[in-house]
Amino acid sequence: MTERLKTIILAGGRGTRLWPLSRELLPKQFIRILDNRSLFQKTVERARIFSSPEDIFIVTNREYKFRILDDLSEIGDIPKENILLEPDAKNTLPAIYWAVKVIGDNCKVAVLPSDHIMDSGDGYIESFKKAMKLADSYLITFGIKPTKPHTGYGYIKPGRNLGQGYEVAEFKEKPDLETAMQYVEKGYFWNSGMFMFRTDIFLDEVQKLAPEVAEAFEKDIEEAYRTVPEISIDYGIMEKTNRSAVVPLDTYWNDLGSFDAIYDALDKDENGNAIRKEDGGDLLAMDSSNNLFIVSRLTSAIGVEDLLVIDTDDALLIAKKGESQKVKEIYSMLKGRGDERIKVHRTAYRPWGSYTVLETGEGFKIKRITVLPSKRLSLQRHYHRSEHWVVVSGIARVVVDGKEILLRQGESTFIKAGAVHRLENPGKIPLEVIEVQIGQYLGEDDIERFEDDFGR
Repeated sequence: MTERLKTIILAGGRGTRLWPLSRELLPKQFIRILDNRSLFQKTVERARIFSSPEDIFIVTNREYKFRILDDLSEIGDIPKENILLEPDAKNTLPAIYWAVKVIGDNCKVAVLPSDHIMDSGDGYIESFKKAMKLADSYLITFGIKPTKPHTGYGYIKPGRNLGQGYEVAEFKEKPDLETAMQYVEKGYFWNSGMFMFRTDIFLDEVQKLAPEVAEAFEKDIEEAYRTVPEISIDYGIMEKTNRSAVVPLDTYWNDLGSFDAIYDALDKDENGNAIRKEDGGDLLAMDSSNNLFIVSRLTSAIGVEDLLVIDTDDALLIAKKGESQKVKEIYSMLKGRGDERIKVHRTAYRPWGSYTVLETGEGFKIKRITVLPSKRLSLQRHYHRSEHWVVVSGIARVVVDGKEILLRQGESTFIKAGAVHRLENPGKIPLEVIEVQIGQYLGEDDIERFEDDFGR
């Protein structure tokens, strides 16, 4: 019988290296990059190999609560009390420490990032079984045998052979190409960012090596996250402890940490092009080879090689292969400008459905709103804009200043600025509405909520 363990899934990352495909409100763990499952969903399914649903704990940002719930609703629920919502992002050590404190009892725990892909077949299972044997004495990290001298990963130098793995001799930071080639020749491993340990050993090491983290979590969670330092488990614990071991992970693994990594993961055509077509996307490529194309409209390419072309409905990225690590610098530039396009796509998902911005101009914005069956928006008011709603399909229940009306296909209503209003779908099919906003300020923060089914 396979030994059981508990699993912590880390799902709070921002995915800045995959902009514009990922955004702050839809980071890469929730994107369906390879098929109809998000990376987060694939991680949950992988966690179930060794953990029952009640033994899986998810640490994420509060902004992602409903993305988590939506993804889980498709693959089977995990108890809601096992979803831990961080008030602020403070890197991996505080997230893991909080989850371990919630788990409580002395047991073995695996820690899985939610934005990697890997083959979870026999090689994966055998590596985990080896790690379980060592976890009675060591804090385990999983090492990947390099397939090339990669400069985007940290490396692990293996030390004394323990049978099931190796003591860690040294952790190495991301190297330059020449150093990476030396690491590969010497048998170093890539650092996968996956861990396994016994909770009592982990808590003891945090007390010794990062006491400021342990002290912060003696307070309530809000205060803990105000005072705890931003620190990774690698820097805070694994690089300092004398109880670290590495177990080779003998399976396909890709952290999808860059568009170069996505190119590696996708199937290629006869010309070496990796192609992913979003809704509405199409590609005509002539005399073009070894490119990554992610397209959301008709795109044509002639005579190009070794390019990364990422076209979303509101942003376009073109880069040479091998240069995609610099995408985070573009993200930082946009953040410095206060550009909303780092946060959200033109289509934004909400717990009640979604909206897509169709057109924006001076003093107006046009959206397509989709409300799922039996869902409703908050009871709300805007001070700077009026709204005109036209029902495209379905049936809408609209409340304006206490008065309720039903709108059918082709019917419309007008909501003046300052009116308290709500949109609801009482039907059995999705409600589609075209919304025309008119006003001097059209920001999403011009909203005062009086009631909300989702606690916002």
